[in-house]
Amino acid sequence: MCICDYVVKYKKSYMPIIAPSLLAADFLHLADECQMINDSQAEWLHLDVMDGRFVPNISFGMSIIEQINSITKKTLDVHLMIEEPEKYANAFAKAGANILTVHLEACKHLHRNIQQIKDLGMKAGVALNPHSPIHLLQDVLSEVDLVLIMSVNPGFGGQHFIPYSLQKIQALNKLKQQNNYQFLIEVDGGVTLENAKALIDAGTDVLVAGSSVFKSANPLETIQLFKQIK
Repeated sequence: MCICDYVVKYKKSYMPIIAPSLLAADFLHLADECQMINDSQAEWLHLDVMDGRFVPNISFGMSIIEQINSITKKTLDVHLMIEEPEKYANAFAKAGANILTVHLEACKHLHRNIQQIKDLGMKAGVALNPHSPIHLLQDVLSEVDLVLIMSVNPGFGGQHFIPYSLQKIQALNKLKQQNNYQFLIEVDGGVTLENAKALIDAGTDVLVAGSSVFKSANPLETIQLFKQIK
């Protein structure tokens, strides 16, 4: 299902898109974790790719995503926390990424990066680190399919939500409504059942939930509870 179909679904149902973050999964049982997501109400699977340069951590790359793509039924939402993402966009497209998000802070030629992603047949997202103001994206908001607000400092899971992220989401949503932009607003970092309603009320369309899903006693039930938030 393409990202525009999700926009229609969201507007009709007023339910958030849930994108469990695989970074918090049990990698010794990765196939089982992917099957659990297949069986869940989550629409997307969020995949964080880290290179040890842009962020102080290393996660996984194209080969893992290719294997995940072979067994998942979900939209693959790939978040590149890497330097020089333009060098690898084609490889991630071949691996099965449906959405490819790059960081504003990692792109010298952001508009060119966005066009490259689209030309490769993927939906294009742009992520903002906590310290980056949203006005830096104003010239490309009409071009992107998704804006990812990082509500923790990128690189590690399990961090606490940064409170002022809520104001960034509200301001971004105001720009979106004023200009009739079609991008989705995604939030990643410290998302829980406790703060999810506030995020949705602020304008969030997509909730990335890592530890709150995979570390819960019943991940399927947790995802269902996220889906019920309105």
